[in-house]
Amino acid sequence: MSMIPFDQREGTIWFDGVLVPWREAKIHVLSHGLHYGSSVFEGERAYGGAIFKSEAHAARLIRSAELLDFKIPHTVAEIVAAKELVLRTSGLSDAYLRPVAWRGSEMMGVAAQANTIHLAIAAWEWPSYFDPQTKMKGIRLDLADYRRPDPRTAPSASKAAGLYMICTISKHRAENKGYADALMLDWEDNVAECTGANVFFVADGVIHTPLADRFLNGITRQTVIELARRRGVEVVERRIRPEEMAGFSECFITGSAAEVTPVAEIGPYRFTPATLTKTLMDDYTAEVQPKAEAA
Repeated sequence: MSMIPFDQREGTIWFDGVLVPWREAKIHVLSHGLHYGSSVFEGERAYGGAIFKSEAHAARLIRSAELLDFKIPHTVAEIVAAKELVLRTSGLSDAYLRPVAWRGSEMMGVAAQANTIHLAIAAWEWPSYFDPQTKMKGIRLDLADYRRPDPRTAPSASKAAGLYMICTISKHRAENKGYADALMLDWEDNVAECTGANVFFVADGVIHTPLADRFLNGITRQTVIELARRRGVEVVERRIRPEEMAGFSECFITGSAAEVTPVAEIGPYRFTPATLTKTLMDDYTAEVQPKAEAA
């Protein structure tokens, strides 16, 4: 099935406060964000016309920019309203949204204090990140060569575009070998995350997940931890060594795109998607659906 390139689609994109035709939402080739990675973004989903945790995503976008030493010229409320406008004018009910902010082209060099900060928001229809039939069986993950960086060397708490360079490389390598994605370790060889999703393991009814102080603490990750604890399931956030994966029975990954996706294999380690994974998949599906207003 062919896919329409993202610069050739129909519709409108919110660009610095106004809606512009999709194909006209362009930046200059000498934009600082393109050359030096001074760009941050969010990935969000709308279900039934409602954007899930829109305020939390907008707040994180602003925090991400601050970690890259620039200020987005819009408040959380203004960003939330802009996303709702984009969704409404797109005519979509279930959609993926991509807000992105970046430094413009006034200065070209490492220092760019005078550059204008831009913000754009697009929305499009996006089905399940992984093939539904494969998803229910559990996806296969490779072990990535690259490591998530030491927070002393990169703004790891920011959803910064530059931090995804090694993710793209790792995912390409995994897909070329027949895997769906790759699991990345941190710089001390502890389990970290996938290329665009957080990871969870299950042993004896207890959920174990890497402590998110060395990579992005996903909003979906936080939601799933809350859902598990609502059910009285113990969730342990800790350092996890790769060899420990041999002792886990279930594994799943989480993210706005991936939602809750079971994992059957990570390199030499095998898992069987079972009750706890399925329960959290169902709980997450119920959580993201718009709640009916009380009569």
